[in-house]
Amino acid sequence: MEFFYFLIRRVFWSLLVLFGLSIVIFVIARVMPGDPARMAMGPRASQEQVADLKAKMGLDKPILAQYGQFAVGLLHGDLGLSFLTKRPVNHDIAETFAATFELVLATILVAFVVGVPLGVVAAANKDGWVDNLVRFFAILGAATPSFLLALLLQVLAGYVLHALPTTGRVSPDSPFTADITGLLTLDTLLRGNLGGLSDALRHLLLPTLALSAATIGQIARITRSSMIDVSTQDYIEAVRAFGVPDRVRMFKYMLRPAFVPPMTIMGLEFASLLGNAFVVELVFSWPGMASYGVRSILQKDLNAVMGVVMISGVFFVVINLMIDVLVGFIDPRVRIRGARA
Repeated sequence: MEFFYFLIRRVFWSLLVLFGLSIVIFVIARVMPGDPARMAMGPRASQEQVADLKAKMGLDKPILAQYGQFAVGLLHGDLGLSFLTKRPVNHDIAETFAATFELVLATILVAFVVGVPLGVVAAANKDGWVDNLVRFFAILGAATPSFLLALLLQVLAGYVLHALPTTGRVSPDSPFTADITGLLTLDTLLRGNLGGLSDALRHLLLPTLALSAATIGQIARITRSSMIDVSTQDYIEAVRAFGVPDRVRMFKYMLRPAFVPPMTIMGLEFASLLGNAFVVELVFSWPGMASYGVRSILQKDLNAVMGVVMISGVFFVVINLMIDVLVGFIDPRVRIRGARA
C-alpha cells in the first residue's frame, strides 16, 4: 500500500506541474515582442490579410479564450498550425523528435557506461592519483561548453583526421530511412542492415561525445561522493569487520544504495537534454526537435514554440516519475517517506 500511495502522489504532482507549465509557456509566448501574424505573412502583407490570419488562429480573442482554445487542443493532441512551415506542429515534431531522442538516449547511455565506473574507481582510490585524475577530467568535462567541444571534435575528427562524418544523421547517398521507430540505429538493426547501422553510428558518435562530456563528469562526481558516503555507514563497517573482500563489499553492498543519486541525475539530464541539445544539433546539422524549437523561437512561431516546450515538459515529468518509481524500488525508505508525507 505504501507504494500505491507513493505512486498516486507522484502522478498528482506531475499533472499539476504540466498544468502550471501550460500556463507559463502560454503567457510567455503571448508577451514576446513582435506580431506573430505579421511575421508569418511577411512585410508585404496588407493589414486585412494579417487581421484575417489572426482571426483564423484565434489571436483576436480575449487572452482567457485563447488559453482555453490552447488547453482544449492539448487535451485532444492538437498543437495547432505552424506559422513557419504551414503544417500542423504535430507533424513537424513527429518528424524531428526521433532524431533528438536518439541523440539524447545515446548520450545518456555513454554517460552511464563511462561515468558510473569512473566514479566507483575514484571512490575506491579516494585521495589517490587515480581519484585526482578522475576528478580533474570530470570537472574539465563539466566546465567545457558543449558547443566548443562539438566544434573541436568536428575539426579534429572530420577535417584533420577525415575519420568521421560531421553533419547529418546518414550519408547523403544513403537509401535508408527510419520508417519503423524513427531511430536510425534501431531500425537498421531490426532490418539487419549492418551497413546502414555502421553509417548511422558513425554519424551519431561525434554529437554524442560532444553532448555527453558534461553529463559524464557530473555522474562521475556524484557517484564518487555517493560511494564515499555509503562507505562510512555502520552496516558497511560491519561487512568489513566480517572480512568480506573489497570487491564484493563494493559491488554487492555499496553500489546499490549509492546508485540512487546518479540515477536521479541521469533522469534529470535525459529530460533536460531533449530541449537543450540544440547547440550540438546546430553544429552537426542534426535534424532534431531542439533545433526546430530554436528556429521557431527566432521566427516567433508561437504554436511551434509552445508545442516543443510542452512535449519537452511532458517527457521531463514522465521521466522523473519513472525515476521516482525506480528509486522507490531500490530504496524502500523513499516510498515510505513519500507515502507518509
